[in-house]
Amino acid sequence: MQKLLEVKQLSTHFITSEGSVPSVSNVSFSVSKGETLAIVGESGCGKSVTSLSIMRLVSEPGKIVGGEIVYGGQDLLKLSMKEMRHIRGNKISMVFQEPMTSLNPVLTIGDQMGEVVQLHQNVGRKKATERSIEMLKLVGIPRPEKVINDYPHQLSGGMRQRVMIAMALSCDPELLIADEPTTALDVTIQAQILELMEKLIKEKDTGMILITHDLGVVAEMADRVLVMYAGEVVEEADVEELFANPRHPYTLGLLESLPKIEEQKDVLYSIKGSVPNLLHKPAGCPFHPRCPLADEQCERQKPELLQIKNGHRVRCLKAED
Repeated sequence: MQKLLEVKQLSTHFITSEGSVPSVSNVSFSVSKGETLAIVGESGCGKSVTSLSIMRLVSEPGKIVGGEIVYGGQDLLKLSMKEMRHIRGNKISMVFQEPMTSLNPVLTIGDQMGEVVQLHQNVGRKKATERSIEMLKLVGIPRPEKVINDYPHQLSGGMRQRVMIAMALSCDPELLIADEPTTALDVTIQAQILELMEKLIKEKDTGMILITHDLGVVAEMADRVLVMYAGEVVEEADVEELFANPRHPYTLGLLESLPKIEEQKDVLYSIKGSVPNLLHKPAGCPFHPRCPLADEQCERQKPELLQIKNGHRVRCLKAED
C-alpha cells in the first residue's frame, strides 16, 4: 500500500513553570492510502496532541521538540506557515471533537465552507457556493440550499458534525484526521456519522486517522490500531490481531472494560488508578503502578517497543506472558 504519511519519533512538550511536560514521546507510525488507523487510549494519553502536531496546530506553551512528519516526500515540520496552510485543509483535513466550538458562530455555514473552497481550490464565490451545496448533499443534509444561509446555533449537534465533515472533505483531501468525531452525539447519530465517514472514505480512497476511546468504533472502522499510554505507543497491530491477541496489559485492560452482552455483571471491570502526571512519570514502565503483572524489573527497566510478529509491536517486558 502507498504510504500517505509517516510520523517518525515525534515528540511534543508543553513548557510550564514547573518544567517541560512530555505530552507525546517518540511516537512513530504510518498511514497508507485508503487505510484507517485508529489511535486509542484514555484521556490525557496524547492522542489529540499527536493529531494537532501533525497539523502543526499545537499552540503555546506547546512545542514540537523532535521528530519528522513526512507527507508527499517532505517533512511538514520544515515547511513555512504559508506552505503549511496550503497542505492544511487541502491535502490533510481534520474533523474536530466539538463542532460548536470549531465553527465560527457569527458566520453562516455557506460563508465558512465557501472560504475553505475559495482558498484552496482557487475558484470564485459562485463556484464555491455550488461546491458547498454539493458537499452538504453528499453528507446527507436535507435542504442544503437553505442550510448554507443558516448559522451554527440553528443546527443540531449531528447536523453541525455533518457540516464539519463536509467542510473537511470539500477539497478532496488525501488524509482525514477525525478527533473523537462522535463523542458529543447520541448513539443513533453516532452510527449515522460513522457510516457516512466510512462510505465517503471508501469512495474517495482517503486515508484516515481516527482518534477515539471507543473500542466498539475501532472494531467497526479501523484497519490498524495504535494504543497510546502516557504519551507513548504501547502497542500497534492490525485490528483483528489486537482484539484476538492483545499483548500489553493496558490494551487487555481496555478490552476487559468493554461491557459484554453475554456477561451480566453487577460491577464492570476497570483499570485501577489513573494516567500518571507526565511531569513526574514513574521510573521504568509508566504503566507499572497500575499493572497486575508488574514486578521489580518493571519498576526499574523501561521497555522498548519491539516487534513480536509481523506488524504487531508491543512495549512490555511481559509481552510473552
